[in-house]
Amino acid sequence: MFKMNQGKSLLTVLSLVLAMSLLLAACGDSNEKPNQDAAKGNDEEQVMLTLEELVPLAQAEGKVISVGMPDAWANWKDTWTDLKSNYGLEHSDTDMGSVDEINKFDAEKKNPSADIGDVGISFGPMAVQKGVTQPYKTEYWDEVPDWAKDEDGHWMVAYTGSISLICNKDLVDKCPTSWQDVENNNGAYKIALGDVSGAAQAQHAILAAAIAFGGDEGNIQPGIEYFKRLAEKDLISKVDVTIPNFQKGEVAVAAMWDFNSLAFREEIGKDKFEIVIPKDGSVISGYASIINKYAPHPNAAKLARAYIFSDEGQINLAKGFARPIRTSVVLPKEVEENLIPLDQYETVKPIGDFSVWENTVKGISALWQEEVQVHIK
Repeated sequence: MFKMNQGKSLLTVLSLVLAMSLLLAACGDSNEKPNQDAAKGNDEEQVMLTLEELVPLAQAEGKVISVGMPDAWANWKDTWTDLKSNYGLEHSDTDMGSVDEINKFDAEKKNPSADIGDVGISFGPMAVQKGVTQPYKTEYWDEVPDWAKDEDGHWMVAYTGSISLICNKDLVDKCPTSWQDVENNNGAYKIALGDVSGAAQAQHAILAAAIAFGGDEGNIQPGIEYFKRLAEKDLISKVDVTIPNFQKGEVAVAAMWDFNSLAFREEIGKDKFEIVIPKDGSVISGYASIINKYAPHPNAAKLARAYIFSDEGQINLAKGFARPIRTSVVLPKEVEENLIPLDQYETVKPIGDFSVWENTVKGISALWQEEVQVHIK
């Protein structure tokens, strides 16, 4: 619960014995006083507890409540099942977007209901700035790249997404393996991106193309110019990248997050689609767990994060087509075969400065309208 003021001014006038008595009484009043475990969750010595050390603390709390981590997304279902069967933790989730998760943590700090959330990596720093997170690094801290974690452990990316090209082999004779291939297809097919004005996936596709042609999060002009050339050649499709449109055969090639491409292929038909990471460049991003500073079950939240980064937790994510952040994890053969080969990710680059990218995103819609959309037929 919320760390309410414990009446520190009284300590200056009361005896030590009386002060301790008041504090002990406060700990017993769960309706008005803070969750003492949540307070302890911020202590430095708690930041590196192992999964085994957390088990009895989490079991005493009995449950973990998540937001934005539904069963169907990235196969969270298996992780929640494991936490129940292995440690006896009950679980419930409310699905919501990254901004909503952060706002919920902040709005409910006097009466918190959620323990842990899963947000797009760019929202991790936002959560820290808003002061709604607490640190926990897990024993696999050193295996997480610097770009994929907060230096103090307030957020950690558990799985990544990279922009891929998905191709319907029934509609395309020679599927592209690069952005250059798409441009040089001589009108054989069009590429679909979806809504550039509002979809993060489409915006990251522009960034991926920019990276392929020498740009970065602060300079997406190479990507804009690339898609302008495609538009002038009538190579951009207006069709949205949805499963029904794929099923109807209205999408020949699309730029999508790899885990979305793989999930679409799994649902529609494995033999129909070829999926690759563009060999001339792409962008890698990810989703990060954040632990509520005011979590009613802070140790259960930490245990959940610890398990997510364990071998078993990472394999669970891979079963949901997400690429685990820990590259040392050996995936079962049947799971690895459902993912894009790891060697295709050699040309992907992370966003170096999310504050720069956030500023860039604000101008993407206007750039697209002015330089690309006007040429799309």
